[in-house]
Amino acid sequence: MIIFVLILTTMTTERIFDDTEIAFALKSDSELERAYFLFKMISIEPLVKIGTAATNFALKAHLPIEGLIRATVFDHFCGGVNEEDCLPVIDKMYEKGVSSVLDYSVEGKESDQEFDAAMTTTLKIMDFAKEKASMPIAVFKPTGFGRLKLFEKVGTKEPLTDAETQEWQRVVNRYDAVCKKGKDHDIAVLIDAEETWMQDASDALVRDMMQKYNTEKPIVFNTLQMYREDRMDFLKKEHQLAKEKGYYIGFKLVRGAYLEKENERAKAKGYPTPMCKSKQATDDNYNQAVAYMLDNLADMSIFNGSHNEESSYLMMAKMAELGIENNDRRAWFGQLYGMSDHISFNLGSRGYQVAKYIPFGPVKDVMPYLIRRAEENTSVAGQTGRELSLLTKEKKRRKLL
Repeated sequence: MIIFVLILTTMTTERIFDDTEIAFALKSDSELERAYFLFKMISIEPLVKIGTAATNFALKAHLPIEGLIRATVFDHFCGGVNEEDCLPVIDKMYEKGVSSVLDYSVEGKESDQEFDAAMTTTLKIMDFAKEKASMPIAVFKPTGFGRLKLFEKVGTKEPLTDAETQEWQRVVNRYDAVCKKGKDHDIAVLIDAEETWMQDASDALVRDMMQKYNTEKPIVFNTLQMYREDRMDFLKKEHQLAKEKGYYIGFKLVRGAYLEKENERAKAKGYPTPMCKSKQATDDNYNQAVAYMLDNLADMSIFNGSHNEESSYLMMAKMAELGIENNDRRAWFGQLYGMSDHISFNLGSRGYQVAKYIPFGPVKDVMPYLIRRAEENTSVAGQTGRELSLLTKEKKRRKLL
């Protein structure tokens, strides 16, 4: 019943996401054509599979394709190879009311040296952002700071060797260094979620960081993947604990990125899938979390990390219903760079707090992220088609000028 009422509420909200002039104001005609070409290619699933295999082969064979990648898919979905490279993108977006979250999108590392390098890069970004109103948020990925297998072992409370105990302490220290800098610089720190079998350890660690650094307002944010059946209960329990212990909580809401992997592992190991039973159940779970967090905004902050238009409209309507100002710093919308500009820039033009995740890093190291983006766009029904229809609409509009 609650979801039915909320969906009815969203119907009274102005439908703003069809305004392509605002959505694509920063794109030149050539960039618009490139975006159309890329989404057209992504819409063809066999082509994505062939392209992924060919790209992986070419990179491993050290073939000279980085220039081609940089001029096409990289420049569309990434801000640059380093933080300075991203500055023109950051400044242009902020002029349109959209903030930036620089995301060092290097994945699949395994050594302490690499984890320390990821932490150092994150700290450097935060120093870089300290004086920039356009960069109020930092982010890191748990497995950027430690091995997935170690997170899994800690989460299941398996005994650790002495070496593993020391290794885990280094993971804790990396979390702490970044969260402390967030508090010192007044920059929110979003900590991503990953596979369920490593998440318990990260959840516990983030809870400790919230209790330590969210004493005056939310600085440290965990991420809830709402395709998990248990996340709504988890949110309520975390809220209750924070009230009892006197600190604030912050959560980024996402639907989730590992559905097939989660279901396959559950089947292979013979346990019930932790995933919601349907797309509708996930949507209901997600929208309940949005409503719950806005109802309790005195105790928490929300980062609505969604490319779903209806969830965005729902949050807009709920904010209006509760008298929450569009520019309230406790209520954020977020999308990925290169996607859903019709949501980001139309929200920004109306004064909402909205931020784009801007991935960056060396072209070769960022390729796993880019491949995942292409595969996810192919698998999400309607997403690529919506992008293409809006790009087509804007191309037609410009031809009539």
